[in-house]
Amino acid sequence: MTAETVTPATTPAADVRPPLSSTAARHLATVERIAYGAAGLTAAVGPSTDLWQLHAAALGTGAGVLWRLWTRTRDRQTGGPRLLTSCYKALPVLGLSTAYGVALAVPGTAWWEIAASVAVATASAVAVPLTRSRGVRRAADNLPDVVAAQAPADEEQPEQDGYAGDVARHWAASPATGTTRLAHVRQYHPDRPDFEAVILAQPGEAVPGSLDRRAVAAVYDVPEEAVRLAPVPGYGPGRIAVCVAPVELLARQQHQEPGDQLAALWAAKVSAPKGVAPGVELVDHRIEADRIVMRVEAPDTQLLALPRLPLARALGVEDPELLMIETDGMAHGVVTLYREHPLLTVREATPDDLVVDRHGRIAIGMRHDGRPARWPLYDPELGALTDLLVGAPGSGKSVTLLTLIAAERANGIVSVVADAQDGMSLPEAEGRVFHFGAGQAEAAATLAAYSAVASYRQEVSAANGWGSFTLGKPWRLAILTMDEINRMLAMDSGLPAPFRKWVAGMLGAGQITWRKVGMGVRIAGQSIHLADLADSEKIRANAKNGSVWLGRVNSSMTRSMASDMTTGAVEITPIPKYFGVTGTAELDAAWSGDEAPTGPVTAGTAWLIQSGQPYLSRVWRAVKENRTYPSLIGLMESSPLVDFTPPEADVFRRAYDEALTIAVALLEGDEDGGGSPAPSAPRRTEQAADAGPSRVPTPPATARTLQVLVLDALAAGQLRTREIRKAVGAGTDGGPSSGSVDNALQALQDAGLVARVAHGVWARTDQADPS
Repeated sequence: MTAETVTPATTPAADVRPPLSSTAARHLATVERIAYGAAGLTAAVGPSTDLWQLHAAALGTGAGVLWRLWTRTRDRQTGGPRLLTSCYKALPVLGLSTAYGVALAVPGTAWWEIAASVAVATASAVAVPLTRSRGVRRAADNLPDVVAAQAPADEEQPEQDGYAGDVARHWAASPATGTTRLAHVRQYHPDRPDFEAVILAQPGEAVPGSLDRRAVAAVYDVPEEAVRLAPVPGYGPGRIAVCVAPVELLARQQHQEPGDQLAALWAAKVSAPKGVAPGVELVDHRIEADRIVMRVEAPDTQLLALPRLPLARALGVEDPELLMIETDGMAHGVVTLYREHPLLTVREATPDDLVVDRHGRIAIGMRHDGRPARWPLYDPELGALTDLLVGAPGSGKSVTLLTLIAAERANGIVSVVADAQDGMSLPEAEGRVFHFGAGQAEAAATLAAYSAVASYRQEVSAANGWGSFTLGKPWRLAILTMDEINRMLAMDSGLPAPFRKWVAGMLGAGQITWRKVGMGVRIAGQSIHLADLADSEKIRANAKNGSVWLGRVNSSMTRSMASDMTTGAVEITPIPKYFGVTGTAELDAAWSGDEAPTGPVTAGTAWLIQSGQPYLSRVWRAVKENRTYPSLIGLMESSPLVDFTPPEADVFRRAYDEALTIAVALLEGDEDGGGSPAPSAPRRTEQAADAGPSRVPTPPATARTLQVLVLDALAAGQLRTREIRKAVGAGTDGGPSSGSVDNALQALQDAGLVARVAHGVWARTDQADPS
């Protein structure tokens, strides 16, 4: 936009009277205040004197001012504007004259007569109406000339012809432009439609805020990027300079460098006020052969939040799986856009991948950017960890677990495995770990035995004054892998509630003590709802210190785990079943009636969440042969089997045998679990591990129903109704009501369990002679 456009010519200013100077105004106000002081003194003292000339002068002055105001009302041409200033100037005179007249009419001299005169004089001295009215009158007199001086250049501009006239008339014909008009139109080149102009609002009005780039682009049907708006130097909001240059935009885009195009796209679609992430700046970028890497930053005082699907849509990416986002949880992030999915092919694991580094981590697979995906088997500071793995069948969960188990054996970690799917989920681990429990009862017994070893370690640590775990002194790190946990804990598993509560209780209790004695746990399943786990808050907190592997599951499970385990800075989207098959391809198949396309499966691809930050990764590849994974079996057998110490192994075996009996009984519906274990034993040392009572966690007590209590009360023989009520605690604090006891008796009678042997007398039907 040129200076000629944004500073259009105007006519010279009209000859107007200059405003009252500040010095003259101060002098005039001083004289006016002295006059008011003298008049106020006269009005306060004068009525008490006998000077009739003073009385006549005071009252006559007031009457003269009233006459003058009345004559102003008769002047219809100039009286209107000047009447207001005349009234303003007359207020002190009328006020003092009125106070004088009232004091003169009232006999004697009262205090209020003097106060009224002083008050009017003081207010007048503050207001100085004579001085102020002169400035107001001059401004009013000058206003028509000032307005005339500002407007004539635009109003007198003749109607433009040719292209400029067509542009102005097109503007005027658009409903979006309102009462504004387009002036000073200048075409850049006779062969191009690009032009610049000035948008003019009506005199005294501002250009409407609705006339933004989008609205102007709609008027001339050009891209929004082809419109620029700017204020006109030296003028207010009543004028806006506009440039509409579609040809210039096209030329700029054709000769633009790829980096400049990316920056322009980000500015228009992402960081713009109506973009998908307003204010998020593109700080730097790197364009490579197979990917584009962008470094972004959130505005000051804001946390970075990038929605993955809307961002892919804004950048024109049809397959959102090609867009990867990582953040630091604060204001910075890296966005990577790939030409093809980077995790399409991964290699097999090697023994070197499974060796822990100084931070206790192994390379479990590959991240999307080619770096190894690290998984901590333990934390040098925190000790043992809690991990969660969730994935549908075919998601790669089993391969991930087997790779971790192979790494445990390679690093001298005791591996204990419980497979609730009768050993069908992890068959490669059987015989290659310290203990393998196959089935629901065996898995629960394995958990109980593992918990017993933890209790044993805790007893020894307390006896020796050890406050934390030291690797190898005297025990090895141990990790329990519980697969298909949903088959044991889910409400829809069909298992008895006491069994589920027993298993969930052991897992919850372990979150408090296991880490301190070097015993971690890895919980895996096709679906895991933390609400099904006892002490879910503790499990959630511990899992954030470990790792969460979120494979291909349904969208509701994805959202649930994302809200539980991440900071929310990166949107976690469900992993599809196939690589390269977009929603658009499936939609096209649905429209055409063709078979939906397929591609390479995404098995092993998962969101790996650590410390609340998610990133996409894929576990090392494993090829199944004869229903097993020989490469993973080879990795396990490349290292010696790792066992507990003999005292620990003895505790485990004893506890497993005892817990298996309890588990079977609970699964069969025996709510007491085949009998309760003995009371807890005193502390023991490493050498005394084979003595003492059980360490198996006790099954939870089952709430006894009112009907059971009634049957127990009748076990000793016949009882009257009031005796039964007393026996079950009716009427006591927390006890049942008498009506509830009567209902329970009726229900038991209907079921044939009790009988009424006399009026108000009850007995159990299983007794020899209830009558």
